[in-house]
Amino acid sequence: MRPDWAEIASELTSRGVRVCIITNGFVFSDRLLTSLKEIGVESVAVSLDGDRETHDRFRQEGSFDRAINAIERLTSEGIYTSVITTLNSENVHCLEDMYDVLKDKGIFAWQLQACSPMGNASGAAPADAGGADHADAGGFDHRFDFARVIRFVDERADAPFAVGVADNIGYFSPSEGSIRGNRSGTAVFRGCKAGLTSVGIDSVGNVRGCESMYDEAFNEGNLRERTLRDIWEDPKAFTYNREFSPDMLTGGCADCEHGPYCAGGCRSYNYFTGGKLYESLYCCGRTAGEAKGKDIG
Repeated sequence: MRPDWAEIASELTSRGVRVCIITNGFVFSDRLLTSLKEIGVESVAVSLDGDRETHDRFRQEGSFDRAINAIERLTSEGIYTSVITTLNSENVHCLEDMYDVLKDKGIFAWQLQACSPMGNASGAAPADAGGADHADAGGFDHRFDFARVIRFVDERADAPFAVGVADNIGYFSPSEGSIRGNRSGTAVFRGCKAGLTSVGIDSVGNVRGCESMYDEAFNEGNLRERTLRDIWEDPKAFTYNREFSPDMLTGGCADCEHGPYCAGGCRSYNYFTGGKLYESLYCCGRTAGEAKGKDIG
């Protein structure tokens, strides 16, 4: 979208900043591929949201084939390439078919994340704490069987690339140690890092703890008015995480033994699905424990 993106990326890589790019792969020219290599972009992630029919329905006709073409060209040039899939009720059934397509493409990772009802995927106001009103006027439904996704990832331990879930899926299910894309089997979610170790800057200069927190309520300032350092070091900024304590947890998270560690899960997903920051409506660990009548350890 910006003709000067290469100049911006070069300024970063020349200063030792590792630059990764996420793309839909729709327009992928020889010149773009050359620029990625010359600039030293560390990796490229391509969005793929289902099989051909499903992906093209979400985006536009021809998008799937263009994304696959981008993946194949990137990997053939030795550029580290991953795939990101945003899950909802319509495409969660495509995972097996997608795996069959991706397993021989030479990618190094596949990340599965839950579609948050924000931006173009949003309906009206955030759902209430009971999880009501999940579909928008067009019938889009972000809900899916989280446990099914956990099982799918857990069964891909021998995949030729890392398969893992994003921060808005989990937490502390029996498979927690192996579903976060870390083959050690010991990786666990340790709470939302927005405003702690991460920061997001949008296209008009708004600063948020994470770009998934796509709501004006999370704007901490704008770069046209204040420097990033000033915003980051402001003691009144990012208080939702910087001043977190376990007694802020609500709902089932308040009574969960893992609450102090996962801090209630993904702030953004909590907010857009339930209207609360410190309560996860879709915690796999808690629901699994409730189903078995015991805690998940």
